[in-house]
Amino acid sequence: MSTIAIIGGTGYTGSNLAREATGRGHTVVSWSGHEPKDPVNGVRYETGDAADATKIIDGAEVLIAALSPRGDLAGRVARLYETYAAAAARAGVTFIVIGGFSSLRPAVGQPRFTETDLPEQFRDEALEMEAFRDWIMTQAPTGLDWVFISPAGGYGGFAPGEKTGTYRIGGDVALFTEDGKSELSGPDFAQAVLDVIESGEHRGEHISVAY
Repeated sequence: MSTIAIIGGTGYTGSNLAREATGRGHTVVSWSGHEPKDPVNGVRYETGDAADATKIIDGAEVLIAALSPRGDLAGRVARLYETYAAAAARAGVTFIVIGGFSSLRPAVGQPRFTETDLPEQFRDEALEMEAFRDWIMTQAPTGLDWVFISPAGGYGGFAPGEKTGTYRIGGDVALFTEDGKSELSGPDFAQAVLDVIESGEHRGEHISVAY
């Protein structure tokens, strides 16, 4: 089993990841700006500014970045992630980045959603995550083992859902069901991410996950 460090481990995505990872027997260390409201048994929680989060890399095999570029982190996440990527490369740690749906394309060869007219309330954070996706695909530190993962469009704490044990993985084109929906529960997304970590597949790729 591995030691998995999660930056943003008390958020919606981070909490689901921590629960899935500990359930599989992994050791989990979380870094966030506040104590968890609903702590996951067995997780070691540390708190502090996101700029100091690389402290939890020591002893880990995998680093997951699951911050949201909003609130006091708005405008900071892309640069922070560059710092995390450099630290992960130096430590020989696999770097898993939880990105956004808007970095995907609606179809092969089409512009990414970030290149279209996004709703104003999502635009800034979508563009920030897209900036980092572009950076890691073109300027990733030498030797960095990374995966950038975009969840479904209907993914989030507003639609938590339940664990079904099913999901699909695609490339940088958004996945939709036959009725045009792009959805995924928190537990199923966490399962997909842990499956990617344990399989060692999709390294150096931008992938999508949805039903």
